[in-house]
Amino acid sequence: MIKKEKITDKRNALLQATLSLVNNHGFHNAPMAKIAQLAGVAPATIYLYFENKQDLVNKLYLQVKEDFSKNAFEGYHENLSVKKGFELIWFNIANYKLNQIKEANFLSQCDNSPMIEEVIRVEGLKNLQPLLDLWQRGRKEKIIKPLSDYVLYAFTVYPLSFLLGMQEREIYTLSEKTKVETFRAAWDAITI
Repeated sequence: MIKKEKITDKRNALLQATLSLVNNHGFHNAPMAKIAQLAGVAPATIYLYFENKQDLVNKLYLQVKEDFSKNAFEGYHENLSVKKGFELIWFNIANYKLNQIKEANFLSQCDNSPMIEEVIRVEGLKNLQPLLDLWQRGRKEKIIKPLSDYVLYAFTVYPLSFLLGMQEREIYTLSEKTKVETFRAAWDAITI
């Protein structure tokens, strides 16, 4: 049992080191040697857990995306109205991005980088299926505009990444009041 804990600790240390380096220096300035050094392991140890840097980044992406989705759908159930369901999910996402800043920044970088393989990106999107299903229900009920899921995401969730960036640079603050206003703007942007 102790040996398994050590393995998990080293694997998690490598994932956390990768998260930190990618957030601070980008994908290309996060070489395996630096990842190993920051994780406190020998460089060869990485290859006990991951095939290569691509595999390491892909697995980190999927882990963070799964955690993001778990938080996004906390308290959600299909019996909620489209608006109430979306409101709950949207605020969960906003709170995740504000409280899990390292992870949110990593996901934002992944959204804008070819580093994540397309098959992995598609696998990560499966975690968002309850939101996609909610939007589909909203389109059927003629509440949500008949737009693609990508457009709906771009107008509702993606702006949170931008606002988080502005908050980190101390240009804008996403307070409780402005979160409510931002949700209203997101809802108005996608509803008929």
